[in-house]
Amino acid sequence: MTDDAAVPDLRASDADRERVAEVLRDALAEGRLDMAEFEERLEQTYRARTYGELAPITRDLPAAGVAPAVSLRKEPVPEGGWAGRIGGGEGSSSWAVAVLSGFQRKGRWIVPRRFTAVAFWGGGEIDLREADFAAGEVEINCVAVMGGIQIVVPPGVEVVVRGIGIMGGFDQRETGVVGEPGAPRVVVSGFAFWGGVGVERKLSRAARRQAKLERKDRKAAMRELQSDFRDDVQDAHRRMLDGHRDLMREHREQRREHRERRRERRYED
Repeated sequence: MTDDAAVPDLRASDADRERVAEVLRDALAEGRLDMAEFEERLEQTYRARTYGELAPITRDLPAAGVAPAVSLRKEPVPEGGWAGRIGGGEGSSSWAVAVLSGFQRKGRWIVPRRFTAVAFWGGGEIDLREADFAAGEVEINCVAVMGGIQIVVPPGVEVVVRGIGIMGGFDQRETGVVGEPGAPRVVVSGFAFWGGVGVERKLSRAARRQAKLERKDRKAAMRELQSDFRDDVQDAHRRMLDGHRDLMREHREQRREHRERRRERRYED
């Protein structure tokens, strides 16, 4: 772990958590961690919010040359989380073709200003959830002939679908969803003949794991609140019963004293 001490309070991204998770997987494969340690540290990784929380997780693992070094040093970006993902280069690739086969573009890659995808009796997947973008607006031109192309975008990205389908179609469900401030705009264009181009919005794997852990935290907190409430109710019930017993005891004492006074008066008469 390097360069993390200077920015311990800086918020960590999904990509930062994934880099730490990759180091843990390598350590598990090399026998440096057993399964219980791996699961415990992986859970800590996806719970982490800042670099300061991520840093201790791999601190006792080997440095560069033996296992991948993980640097958590990152300068704050002035315009929110999307600013660091736009304008990051010219594009990792500008086209993909599947003829009686398939293709994938996913993980960390740079989406160019214009990307062309062709599927002829085949299929392709274009996943933008962990991608960077060469510009604030990118165009994905799809040609699907008796094939299919699936485009996956992360929450917050604006999608505009302009493709034409003949005995085929372009998925319009994500069109019109307002994007987040500073987020890129993805224009899906092209032609589909006896084929289809789908667009879906999904969280990244790291974000899904984090959301799952947060739900577990909420459930645990709710269970704790319910347990506290039951304890409070039981305590109140016990106090009520104790008070009732005290009243009954006082009532019996008063009745006994009253009988004794009547008996004494009878003897005096």
